[in-house]
Amino acid sequence: MATSLSIIGQDAARDSLLKLVSASKTDTAKVRLYLKISELYERVDLKETMQYAKKADAISRSIKYGAGVKNSAKSIGLVYFTQGNYDSSHYYFNIVIDLATKSKDSASIGIALFNIGQGYSRSGNYQAAVDYMLKAKKILDANGNKYILAQVNDRIDRLYANIQVFNKAIEYGNLAVKQAKELKNDALLISALGNLAIDYKELKQYEKSKTLLFEALKIAQKLGDLPFEAKILLNIGGVLLEQGDYKALGEYAKRALFVNRKLGLKSEECISLRAIAISFLQKKEFKRALEYINEAYAIADSNKYKLELGACLKVLSNIYFAKQDMVAGEKYYDRSEDLFTEIFQQNYRDGIAKYEKMYESENKDKQIKLQQAELKRQKVINYILIISAVSLLFIIVLTYITFKQKRKIQRQRISELETEKHLEATEAVMKGEDQERTRIAKDLHDGLGGMLSGIKYSFTNMKENLVMTPDNQQAFERSIDMLDSSIKEMRRVAHNMMPEALVRFGLCTALKDFCNDINQSGALKVNYQCIGLEGHIIDHTVSITLYRIVQELLNNTMKHAQAKSAIVQVTKVNEQLSVTVEDDGKGFDTQLLKMNKGIGWLNIQNRVEFLKGKLDITSTESEGTSVQIEMTL
Repeated sequence: MATSLSIIGQDAARDSLLKLVSASKTDTAKVRLYLKISELYERVDLKETMQYAKKADAISRSIKYGAGVKNSAKSIGLVYFTQGNYDSSHYYFNIVIDLATKSKDSASIGIALFNIGQGYSRSGNYQAAVDYMLKAKKILDANGNKYILAQVNDRIDRLYANIQVFNKAIEYGNLAVKQAKELKNDALLISALGNLAIDYKELKQYEKSKTLLFEALKIAQKLGDLPFEAKILLNIGGVLLEQGDYKALGEYAKRALFVNRKLGLKSEECISLRAIAISFLQKKEFKRALEYINEAYAIADSNKYKLELGACLKVLSNIYFAKQDMVAGEKYYDRSEDLFTEIFQQNYRDGIAKYEKMYESENKDKQIKLQQAELKRQKVINYILIISAVSLLFIIVLTYITFKQKRKIQRQRISELETEKHLEATEAVMKGEDQERTRIAKDLHDGLGGMLSGIKYSFTNMKENLVMTPDNQQAFERSIDMLDSSIKEMRRVAHNMMPEALVRFGLCTALKDFCNDINQSGALKVNYQCIGLEGHIIDHTVSITLYRIVQELLNNTMKHAQAKSAIVQVTKVNEQLSVTVEDDGKGFDTQLLKMNKGIGWLNIQNRVEFLKGKLDITSTESEGTSVQIEMTL
């Protein structure tokens, strides 16, 4: 009755204002009358709201009345926002911001930024929404409007939750709850408590989540707000499901089912039935579970609730898997997957396009009419519940997309771990190889080398004490020469196994000695350059690895390239080290390396991977080959 009297009063006020408009001059007073009439139409007829706001805007522009242009833009922007035409609403809210900035109207700036953020949130651009909401909060904090601030903080909570930043979501959710309590505004408080509870649920802090939901439930019951009560009961059931308290889940789902049936909410009734079926499934009462899920499925099917239909098929699949009926389980699982694919690839995308097209009121003949004066409270409740159902669909879609992204990240992490294990194995092999080379080189030099030198010394002493024929003398001399050659060859092998210069003087000197040895052998002319390494100590394992890479590359050059000269350059700039080996040989097709299974090239690749470096090889026929390795020390 109170609602009807209020609407009658608004009709009388509009009639009175329209009489005043017809008698008034085209001035600022007429602008204010049009804006007041537009405001009175806001909850009754959006078309009339837009019409009178545009009349106010036209007069304001003709008489250059800035405050009128600003307030007209605010009203027009709100109509477009309500219709879901967010691009147009952003355009008018930006006009508000420009004019409010000139008049230093901080409250209007903050509210316009808030509304733009709301638009980005509803269109799925959460990062832009967060940016605008935080700008709005900063301005409104200074302005001190606690009612708007509570709404802003509540929306920022949801935005951070949508992008999985729950610590920030909880921070703003607590602020919204605190401000709603200070304002003693139960409607704001229920929303803030519900959103904060969802944040704690996502962080698996179930007891905190339940405490907040029970508080919200108590307020909803005090207000007699049945739609909110049903929604909160289902949210409590969701927490109980996560906790594994299936008995309590069933009880709360049944309470929600009772309320939703009382309200005639088929979509919510379907969700309640599915929750009850899940509780029986977990208690292994399969017969009861099938009764409830089949009832939920029938409602979803008859009302074409495709997302809920897919969810029911998932539960049916789980029930039959639990009963060890693998054929039926697979059948329902495949049907649910096919349905979700259809929804996300076609219906979701096409539905959004159709939804936006439907609500572009300026370009379409269709009108969006809000509740007329004669509508009863039941129709108001139904409208709110339709919006809630649409929001629920969007949340389910977002949850599905987030699940897919998490799976992708997990696969990427597995790949990274496999690479890491491969590098660890490579490191172990190379360290073991170098340790073994060092040991063998030491044994050759200190053990076998010492023995051979001792034998040579003994033979030399024996020569002075023996009387030999000329033939024996010549044979003895040949034996001494062969022994000298053996000692030199042993030392060469020991040096190649682990160069003494590398251990004592470092990479730069060891590579210089190696290049000089090649020059002296006459096999290849090598020009060696070392830049930026003076006084810098490189880790021993890194030095050995780089030495082996250069050694392998020059050996390949001498064996295969038919080169006359080569360049080896080691350069250090800041923490970046680069090694370049170039030759003037015959070159080759680098694509052959992909099919090359040779140990030498495989060793080079493994060593570069171990150093976490980059390997680049270029080669042109008859012009030579260039290999460059870059790494961070």
